[in-house]
Amino acid sequence: YGFINTCLKSLVVEKYGEETWEKLRLQAGVQDSFLTFEVYKDEITMQLLDKACKILGVPADMVLREFGEYFFEFCKRSGYDHMLRTLGGNLHEFIENLDALHSYLSLSYQAKKDTEVLFLFFFPQEMNAPSFRVEKNEDGSMHLHYYSDRRGLCHIVPGIIGAAALDFFNIEISMEIVNQTEEEERTGKKEHIVFLVTQNPVFSYKERNKFSSSPQYLANSENQIENQLNKEDLEKAKNTIRDRGGSVCPIKKSHWKTVRGIITLGKGKLLRGFDPVYPKSLWIDTKTFCNGLPFHMVFDKELRVKQAGVSIQKIVPGLQTMGICLDHYFSIVHPEVPFTISSIQKFINSQFVFQTRREMMPESWKQRPMLELRGQMIWMESLQCMLYLCSPLLRTLHELEERQMHIADIAPHDVTRDLILLNQQRLAEMELSNQLERKKEELRILSKHLEEEKKKTEALLYAMLPQHVANQLKEGKRVEAGEFKECTILFSDVVTFTNICAQCEPIQIVLMLNSMYLQFDRLTTVHDVYKVETIGDAYMVVGGVPVPVPTHAERVANFALGMIIAAKGVQNPVSGNPIQIRVGIHTGPVLAGVVGEKMPRYCLFGDTVNIASRMESHGVPSKIHLSSSAYQCLKYKNFEMTERGEIEVKGKGKMHTYFLIRNKTATENEIMGRP
Repeated sequence: YGFINTCLKSLVVEKYGEETWEKLRLQAGVQDSFLTFEVYKDEITMQLLDKACKILGVPADMVLREFGEYFFEFCKRSGYDHMLRTLGGNLHEFIENLDALHSYLSLSYQAKKDTEVLFLFFFPQEMNAPSFRVEKNEDGSMHLHYYSDRRGLCHIVPGIIGAAALDFFNIEISMEIVNQTEEEERTGKKEHIVFLVTQNPVFSYKERNKFSSSPQYLANSENQIENQLNKEDLEKAKNTIRDRGGSVCPIKKSHWKTVRGIITLGKGKLLRGFDPVYPKSLWIDTKTFCNGLPFHMVFDKELRVKQAGVSIQKIVPGLQTMGICLDHYFSIVHPEVPFTISSIQKFINSQFVFQTRREMMPESWKQRPMLELRGQMIWMESLQCMLYLCSPLLRTLHELEERQMHIADIAPHDVTRDLILLNQQRLAEMELSNQLERKKEELRILSKHLEEEKKKTEALLYAMLPQHVANQLKEGKRVEAGEFKECTILFSDVVTFTNICAQCEPIQIVLMLNSMYLQFDRLTTVHDVYKVETIGDAYMVVGGVPVPVPTHAERVANFALGMIIAAKGVQNPVSGNPIQIRVGIHTGPVLAGVVGEKMPRYCLFGDTVNIASRMESHGVPSKIHLSSSAYQCLKYKNFEMTERGEIEVKGKGKMHTYFLIRNKTATENEIMGRP
């Protein structure tokens, strides 16, 4: 169930981190989240536990025990603390009533076939819960019998029971397996584990203090009650006894014993304990008893029916024949034990569910769902008979109508009436809760997908515009143009590109440019330069814009060297040889800003752009052409450069230029960003 798997996820995330859970679920091949009321296959949970053992490197029994301890806390945090605390006043009573809790869960949640596991283990859709039987030993220890159809999960029991004992009853216990067998039951083999439960030595003062503020501790501790009494009130009580001629309790007695000694019941009768008073004879006649408890049955050791309530007689007419065998008309649904007195006595503390046998029902019942009864077994030693006090197991008005029964068929004192009516409202609330949980999960998935799409959109936007510019535009702000006093600009183009276009199909040109630009784009990331634009075969980048950096020239120079190497791997579709590119670089001031609204572009303006373009157009194939300003920036930066000399530059006259040869300290792999 989703509740179990969610708890397991919470344990892994809380104690080992989100990454461990992600690794665990991927290896187990399960989804990231689970719906509380959704039924999941047992294999999912078992797979998660198996992978947890391997990933964490912890034995299965330790993982299960830790899971049991955490599951108890998880149930408390989920709002079930009060329900669990009220199961019993001590550990023995608590364990005795676990089966009753499972029965309640079955009644509450199976109405929608969406059974939630509240306390223990992994129930299938038919609510096939584990069962517990506890025996007290003379030395104060207990034998806990655990029955389950699911093998290998018994180590969860010490985790949960130990956590409950510590939290609710302020005791530490140890549990060890003393016997392990498989018993043949009506549904096949059932694992039967016997634990020896012993109480550890009493806590130290410091440890006891830790729990002294819990409500259960306050309620059960004589010392706490003693401290609540005012000394003056205690003295007055002693004086009252003196006035009445009574003697004051000796000083050696504790205050608690003194207080108990002065409490009276009735006319001066000391209240030392409770002894029930029984009438000499039963003041109820047989007819009233059978009408007042319309669904009870009494049967002996041979399962012969001795007595039955009027309503069950009406539904199962065969019970009117006294002495018939009960197992001819009913089968035991829960607990899954053989229909014998000895088996019933074993599980006397469990709630028993009987189901009518279809072949023994009247003809009118043949097409209806079979009636189920739920109740308590009481062994009557003096009569050597078993009393089954029960009620119809009905959860909704729909189930009542299916069996063509009415509220009037149920005794007025029976809370089944209220349960059926209240459950209608509960089912509507559960359905609403289920829908809300599903919507929440759908929204979570949509939100996750939206976040992924948002990241893709942002990545695309940041590829078109600088990040800080894109963020300003997203916020609706106006982006002001900025002046950069020094930056380095690069232009490149493909040699004889016009001739290549004339001799090739358009798709070949697209493939060639795409192959080249993909490598160039990767290099912009390697050397942290900004790609301004591409127009046809022209590629433009800048260093030091939009984020000013002192190493702008070195970055662009290394990028240019990488471009020359990358171009050798791109094939000319006409000749089949590697293509050749020209590269031009210039350093100087620029003005940068966003142009346009519909398709905004981040553009650079200034004479520096023009000169960089001229360096490229007046360059030499497979060479990197530098202006004198770019040369000055790289002069003392471990780059090998050669002088080209003075050349005539269109629109600029004569200019002294240089060629960049290589980086003296960087390898080709470092230039290309290879490992």
